[in-house]
Amino acid sequence: MPPQKLHTPRRTHPLWWCAAIICSIISIAVIIVGIVIFVGYLIIHPRIPIISVLNAHLNLFEYDMSGILVTQVNIIIRSENDNARAHASFSKLELSLFFDGLEIARLMADHYEVRKNSTLDFNFLATSEPIPLNPEQMKDVDVYLNEDLVRFDLKGSVRASWRVAVLGSAKFRSRLDCQLKFHRSNGTYIPGRCTSKSK
Repeated sequence: MPPQKLHTPRRTHPLWWCAAIICSIISIAVIIVGIVIFVGYLIIHPRIPIISVLNAHLNLFEYDMSGILVTQVNIIIRSENDNARAHASFSKLELSLFFDGLEIARLMADHYEVRKNSTLDFNFLATSEPIPLNPEQMKDVDVYLNEDLVRFDLKGSVRASWRVAVLGSAKFRSRLDCQLKFHRSNGTYIPGRCTSKSK
């Protein structure tokens, strides 16, 4: 019977061992970072910065028989940062005020900061140019005057971001779309929910 050859197992090349060790270290590091971010989120629990209508007033609503409307609305927009451990940055605040489908004014602000757990208010005065109304819009205005109720639509968006050392930075785009209602007789604002939603 011929003698059998013994096969000695191949030794793994040292480079493969190095690659395996490096991959293991990277995997462990990724897991640790994920745990830190998750725990940090649970502890800090950051909230998305928002904008909302704090208050408003109908200063002027003049309408003549020829169908020309002139109006002026004072709107206080609040930027709110509920995060206790992070400053918030807001930019490109662009809001449009509509009356019966017609854009009558734009409210804009460029870049500004809101400190931790704080708010910042902007007092916008939206004044329209004389607006020629079509017959259908004139009927709508007559209804508003009879009901002592004037409605405007406020639409737009703002970009917001916050930065936390552990979690890094996060950016959001929030949209505002709501209706503002006023008593025509005294210009008082009828409070309603008007807060941005993130997208």
